[in-house]
Amino acid sequence: MRTLQLKNALIQKISEIEDISFLEAIKTILEAKSESKIISLTPELTKEIMASKKEIEQGLFIENNLLEKEIEEWLNEK
Repeated sequence: MRTLQLKNALIQKISEIEDISFLEAIKTILEAKSESKIISLTPELTKEIMASKKEIEQGLFIENNLLEKEIEEWLNEK
């Protein structure tokens, strides 16, 4: 069975299903395999990301390796 034929057969079978929980399970599977990964962000998350980007642009960050070094030094002082 070719891809197009298989898709059409699946569409036909799915259109006959009335069980909502089964349809939701199929939807979950299809979304997991979807080629387009669209992430929906809340307005709060969008605001936090934009604020973080501004901080990075202003140099208000520390690189991971430097942070690990600082932590190691702090732990050795104790």
